[in-house]
Amino acid sequence: METVSREFVRAAPRLDGMVVSAVGYRTAGEHPGFHRGLPSPYLTLIFSLDGPVVTGESPEQAGGPDASRTDIVVGGLHQSPAYVVRPEHEAGIQLAVHPLAARALFGVPAAELADALVTSGTDVMGRRAADVRELLCEQGGWQERFASLSAYLRQRVAAGDTAGSVRPEVAEAWAWLARHRGAGTLRGLSRHVALSERRLTTLFRAETGLSPKQAGRLMRFQRARGAVARSVAAGVAPDLARVAADCGYYDHSHLVRDFRQYTGVSPSGWLAEECRNIQAGSYGGGEE
Repeated sequence: METVSREFVRAAPRLDGMVVSAVGYRTAGEHPGFHRGLPSPYLTLIFSLDGPVVTGESPEQAGGPDASRTDIVVGGLHQSPAYVVRPEHEAGIQLAVHPLAARALFGVPAAELADALVTSGTDVMGRRAADVRELLCEQGGWQERFASLSAYLRQRVAAGDTAGSVRPEVAEAWAWLARHRGAGTLRGLSRHVALSERRLTTLFRAETGLSPKQAGRLMRFQRARGAVARSVAAGVAPDLARVAADCGYYDHSHLVRDFRQYTGVSPSGWLAEECRNIQAGSYGGGEE
């Protein structure tokens, strides 16, 4: 039987908060199946260093002819999991990108990435992105790859002057939600930015693809998921009731409902699927 190997390497983002986390990954000897790409308050950018990333809105779609197949993945903000085909071996670099950095890095607001489950990176970033991917595949070490990718993204930021800017009310609304860890009210938020709830929701959705309430729920879930993953990584069974209380949920059942929406399974079901990856270092750090 082939031995399963998993490697996850993290880099410290250096793009002024535009990139929240960067992870290089390489696995081999996996039993083919599906991985759940979970919703989060960040955009996803993946440069595959192996075959194309194959995704779908369900396992059936991901495993069928209608699956999305792309070497460079750009994913918007979503409310349900993406199902990613897990091959026997894979490698790549995955970045969590702040949604308000979409204009600078991708040339479009994050809302324009929300309609499709994933978008091909070359459709958003042009042919140069494919050239960068080829360079990353040729390079021999993670730090060299991280440096090359960071340089490329910095060049995009420096050259980008046609995508417009994020309205200050939306930027402050996102920051307020983050400070409150997703637990603030829409009324409190609208008062803070001096806009009506309806106007704020319209502007916020036009920029991110989500309402402020939906973004807040994702932030809260991200925090809860991180707390659960850190417990598992430390070899401790997670106390879901405490996690729920610490993360602003009404009760344990409320946390379980959000887990089911965002993962498609219960917390215990998600842990059963992801425990080995968590222990190998694929979660934690940088994304909260």
